[in-house]
Parts: sequence; C-alpha cells; structure tokens
Amino acid sequence: MTIAIPLRESLPTEQRQRCEVWTRVMGYHRPVSQFNLGKRSEHRERCHFRQETADL
Repeated sequence: MTIAIPLRESLPTEQRQRCEVWTRVMGYHRPVSQFNLGKRSEHRERCHFRQETADL
C-alpha cells in the first residue's frame, strides 16, 4: 500500500484551482455548482456513510 505524504499543508492562492463536485440526484449525476440555494443547503446537510460499516 502506498502512503501519500503531503509536501505542504496548503498551496498559495494563485496555485489553487476549484474542484467540481458531482452528486447523484434522482438517478442521474449533476454538478453541485448548478444547484439552487435550497438544494445546496440540502446537500450540505446530508449524512455520508460507508456501506461496509452500515451493514447489519
């Protein structure tokens, strides 16, 4: 297993780039950047889980 070791904690502002986040909505994938304010708020409130720890 390869372990990634960060070289720095953060990059200078001019070297950073935006990361586009996509999520599945009603059976299709859509970028979060295209959500309206209500849907963005709902997306932030979602609980994420790992299936292997959620199995009964």
